[in-house]
Amino acid sequence: MTPATGTTPKGTTSEEAASRWVRGMFGRVAARYDLLNHLLSFNLDRQWRAHLVKRVADVLAQPETKVLDLCCGTGDVLLSLASRPGTATIFGSDFCHPMLIEAQRKIAARERKDRMPGAPLFESDALALPLASASLDLVTVAFGFRNLTNYRRGLEELARVLKPGGVVAILEFSQPTNRIFAQLYGTFSTKALPWVGGLISGSRDAYSYLPESIQKFPGAEGLAGQMRESGFGHVEFERLTFGAVALHLGKK
Repeated sequence: MTPATGTTPKGTTSEEAASRWVRGMFGRVAARYDLLNHLLSFNLDRQWRAHLVKRVADVLAQPETKVLDLCCGTGDVLLSLASRPGTATIFGSDFCHPMLIEAQRKIAARERKDRMPGAPLFESDALALPLASASLDLVTVAFGFRNLTNYRRGLEELARVLKPGGVVAILEFSQPTNRIFAQLYGTFSTKALPWVGGLISGSRDAYSYLPESIQKFPGAEGLAGQMRESGFGHVEFERLTFGAVALHLGKK
C-alpha cells in the first residue's frame, strides 16, 4: 500500500478542504475528547502519553530547554511535560480553537490546585508555525501528526524550528504486528468505536474517521523513513501494545 501524503477524510479533494474538515471535526468533539480517549483505549492512552514524556526526560532536564507540544489538543502531554523538574519552557499549540479552550481550562485548574506555572498556548497550523528557525530543543506530537494534510511538509517544518541536535518525539497510532490482536483491533475500531464514539460525542463521522485515518497512515518503518528523508538522524521507533501505537524519536 502506498502511504498517503497526508490525511484524506472522505469527501475532501484538497489539502485545504481536508484541513477544514479535521479542524471542524475536532471542534465538535472537544468537550468529550478526554472521556472518549480514556474509554475507547481502556485507559491505555494515559500510559502511552506517560511513556512519551519519560523517553524525553533527559532533554527536559537540560538547562533552559525550549519545548513545543504540537497538536496539543486538551493538554494532557503539555501538562505532563510542564510538571517535570527543571527549567524548561513549555509551549502548547493546536489549530483547533475549542481544543485550546479545553486545554486552558485544565491549565488553570492545575495552577489553582498545585500552584504550578501555566504553559502558554497559541493557535497555529503545524505546517506553518509562527516560530523562528532553530528555536526549539524538543517538539512532541501525541496522536496529532496523523491528522496533518501533508506529512512530509510537517516533518520539514519540525526540522526547521528545531535547533541542531534538537529532538522530535511522535506518538501515533500504527498497525498492530500481532495477527490475532490485529484482527480483534480491526473489528473493534471499525465496528464498536464509531458506534460508542458517535453515541457519546454526537459525531459519528469523527469516530469513523479515526480507524480510516490509521489505515491510511504510514506504518512505523514508513514514518521512520520519511523522518530520515526530512532531515532527521538517529531515528528510532518503539512499538507499544502489540504495535497498535508507535513512538518515533529523531534528532535534527
